[in-house]
Amino acid sequence: MTPKKIFWASCGFILLGIAYLGVILPGLPWSIFVVMAAYCFAKSSERMHKWLYNHKLFGPFLTNWATKKVFPLKLKYFMIATMASTVAFTYFATGNDKAAIWTGGFMILVAVYCWRYPSTVEEYDRRKAAGEKIAWFK
Repeated sequence: MTPKKIFWASCGFILLGIAYLGVILPGLPWSIFVVMAAYCFAKSSERMHKWLYNHKLFGPFLTNWATKKVFPLKLKYFMIATMASTVAFTYFATGNDKAAIWTGGFMILVAVYCWRYPSTVEEYDRRKAAGEKIAWFK
């Protein structure tokens, strides 16, 4: 294995570990880390890449994201709840208005980015058939 592949595989395993933590820890998103881990494994290990796409929890999300840019509605709601609780915790734990406002502002940008994608494959197919933009801006 080349040093480049070792680097990408190491990054993939670290990101996959963070994704698993995100499944059990509130406030830590797992979806973005799974997407990044899939990217790293695509550059380093075909076997791990296939394993990730066939994973019981992560596989369906990755497959729908990679093929049709589908971000499930349940994950969108969970993301909003997690972000709101994080901003509230930041404000009440630190008392720092600016930190809470900046954190909330960036989280709103992430939420808008995620909410613009279809929530189901059916919604993707409907947008595609109607000639609409898949992600609002594209």
